[in-house]
Amino acid sequence: MTDAYVLVLNASYEPLQRVSMRHAIKMLVREVAVIEEEAGGSFGPFPVPKVLRLVRYVVTRWMHRRSNLCTKSAIKARDQMCAYCGGKAETVDHIVPRSRGGTLTWENAVAACIRCNHRKANRTPTEAGMTLLVVPAQPRYVVRD
Repeated sequence: MTDAYVLVLNASYEPLQRVSMRHAIKMLVREVAVIEEEAGGSFGPFPVPKVLRLVRYVVTRWMHRRSNLCTKSAIKARDQMCAYCGGKAETVDHIVPRSRGGTLTWENAVAACIRCNHRKANRTPTEAGMTLLVVPAQPRYVVRD
């Protein structure tokens, strides 16, 4: 019975994840979930759960999907600060400038303040003598604008 999995639903009955039987029993003991459907039998003082529902609603961060496009507003939401000085993110800067064949991708774009963006101009950060405070990468989760 220890290798069985239990479906966990949010308080709004949306499926969230599958957890081990051991984790499910711990959730019942802590009273953070209730049994929605039983599998039959018992596990100590608890019936064997097949489906659990959380008592309180949990806000989820949805996993990144292909539809999460790389846009300027998404880049600014991902970085939330200037990648060069840490100031307010007002614009987007291409690490490899567009004039040199750079494109708008998660790995080639960072948020920047206007001052740093103009200072870097159409050079790479190394050529401009500027260091990046962030490592640009595709987010694992959907970036909300």
